[in-house]
Amino acid sequence: MNRVRFAPSPTGHLHIGGARTALFNYLFAKKYSGTFILRIEDTDELRSTDESVKSIYESMQWLGLNWDEGAMPDGSEKGSFGPYVQSAREAAGIYKKYADELLENGRAYHCYCTPAELDEMRKKAQLEKRPPKYEGLCRNLSEAKKRELEAQGRKPVIRFRMPDDGVTGWNDLIHSEVKFENKLLYDFIMVKASGYPTYNFACVIDDHLMEITHVIRGDDHISNTPLQINIYQALGWKVPELAHLSMILGPDGTRLSKRHGATSVGEYRNQGYLPQTMRNYLALLGWSTVDSQQIFKEGELEEKFDLKGCQKSPAIFDPVKLNWMNGEYIRQHSKEKLLEIAMPYIQAAGLPVDKSPVPLVDIVALEQEKYKLLSEIPTLIEFFFRDVKYDPAAVEKTLKNPEAKKILEGIRETYASLGQFKEIEIEAATRAFAKANAFKAGQVFHPVRVAVSGRTDGPTLFRMIEYLGRENVLRRLTHATTLL
Repeated sequence: MNRVRFAPSPTGHLHIGGARTALFNYLFAKKYSGTFILRIEDTDELRSTDESVKSIYESMQWLGLNWDEGAMPDGSEKGSFGPYVQSAREAAGIYKKYADELLENGRAYHCYCTPAELDEMRKKAQLEKRPPKYEGLCRNLSEAKKRELEAQGRKPVIRFRMPDDGVTGWNDLIHSEVKFENKLLYDFIMVKASGYPTYNFACVIDDHLMEITHVIRGDDHISNTPLQINIYQALGWKVPELAHLSMILGPDGTRLSKRHGATSVGEYRNQGYLPQTMRNYLALLGWSTVDSQQIFKEGELEEKFDLKGCQKSPAIFDPVKLNWMNGEYIRQHSKEKLLEIAMPYIQAAGLPVDKSPVPLVDIVALEQEKYKLLSEIPTLIEFFFRDVKYDPAAVEKTLKNPEAKKILEGIRETYASLGQFKEIEIEAATRAFAKANAFKAGQVFHPVRVAVSGRTDGPTLFRMIEYLGRENVLRRLTHATTLL
């Protein structure tokens, strides 16, 4: 059975690149009836936080990327390959066992070099125009020399002894054949002086012990892969299949970052994007179907995903397309479901919707065809529940018209005398007023809209007027007249 994992480092919120990696692993597992594992790689003692772990859990669950095995939000674990948190694995001595094995067979060694000495090596390499890599000064220290250095108070790290010659390569499921000359690689640190394992060491041990069959991750890890393959080989283990996903760039062609807007999943959630939108959009960052399908129904991504559809070239994050897609998904919801998902944003805005003149579900649904973000809904419906805030540009363009006062006063009288204050009757009466007074329909419609809503655009005019209610509309028409 295929087993894949998403292994975030909890040093911040789940960002777009990490979410795309998690999604592709999830889809791969679902496509082949495999197992999707969540492992928390918190070996960065200084930067890892419980808050980041919580944020990762929340973002994964919001996206619907439910894992089959791994650490759970309540502190429990699901699966028989735990612990699924690296700090707990370190405490259990899992990494020490294999570090000791590599020390014993000569594939690793203790290094006592200080940060100042390492910095000096880097500077020397730069001056000599050589790649700045560790020069192996501690590779062959005698026991006596080690004791001497330890007596000075130096705490050693453990470095992996990289082969001096030959080539390390693999057949990447996305990038095809990839090769690195071993002489260009370096003796990387496996275990820090604190006893904590580094990423390149711990992830190999964990992937092997958790029986991971496919490692699907971003191509920023390609340079780490030859280091990891050498650990597999040194321990006599089979290397899993490897697939490195293309980088995600901003619209300007540079690496996606905060200057391009939101970067974390939580930020997109707060802005009013739907989880279905984010799954769909993230799936298209570096992957496509043969027919370039854009919108996927529930279950279709799981059915159609294939690593063969992944591209080597960088993916471009396009906010315009994301907004379009979110609008498409918003329109797929019933008006009842739309109200349900919009309600947190409406409540956060503090709108007094308990005083709604008509069912709130109908007011929210008025502009469903136009919405792109759930977070914009409170602003768009605010005028139903609060005094009108007149857009200065709308007033200048529409209400400053010489005929505006006459139109508003006449329409107020027309609406006050209407028997039924319903959309059809309101429209008929408004058109009759325009015709009787030799106005074009638009000459009447525009000032009326601005008078009752404060804006030049918005929902269907006559349904909006019906929902506002006669008393409210008459009061606003009077108020708008006084502005003139």
